[in-house]
Amino acid sequence: MNVTSTSIKGMKVQVPYRLLSNSDNPKGLAIFFPGMGYTVMGPLLHYPTGMFLNEEWDVMQINYEYNSEEVKDLTDQEFDEMLLSDSKKVIDTVLESSTYGSHFLVAKSIGTIPMSAELQRPAFKDARAIWLTPLLNEQAVHGSMMNSRQKAICFIGDRDHHYIQERFNELNKNQDLQLHLIPGANHSLEQDFRVLESIDTHRTIMNLIESFIKKT
Repeated sequence: MNVTSTSIKGMKVQVPYRLLSNSDNPKGLAIFFPGMGYTVMGPLLHYPTGMFLNEEWDVMQINYEYNSEEVKDLTDQEFDEMLLSDSKKVIDTVLESSTYGSHFLVAKSIGTIPMSAELQRPAFKDARAIWLTPLLNEQAVHGSMMNSRQKAICFIGDRDHHYIQERFNELNKNQDLQLHLIPGANHSLEQDFRVLESIDTHRTIMNLIESFIKKT
């Protein structure tokens, strides 16, 4: 497997990213937007990375880290602008040097903010999306999920502090979006401290994600 690890200068700090390839003729590119405290090594992103590579997709992981002094005093609006700008800059950099005919966008938690914006990019009009614990309280996220015409699948737990029942139910209006509400699951899509139940939950989610990936 070929792995390229590098970074770009973002709005405030360096933004690391990795490009992974397991094929000389990839089916397309899967772009991962992790959460803030939930990196691409978390199971909800780590296992799908392996699935994409096994299916001969290239994978790009935007590994933003915003723990430095330069960002600690930003307002929520300024932080979101930085997140959107930095994610776009990484994607622009990769797409300038490589051409892919198909795309997947995969986001966890705060990563659903830049993914919402990127789904508007003309190059991604036929992309498919995987929403993991989306921030339903963010209007941009909820609006994108309501109105996007890309085929998509969503997972959120009813004990996730970002779960809003009314907004979730509204998403049923989008027939291109498969919704999965996980009973008892928190923001990590785990069953609080119940290990075996959490493993079973993740197994169910991974089976659904794998089936979604294979519908190419």
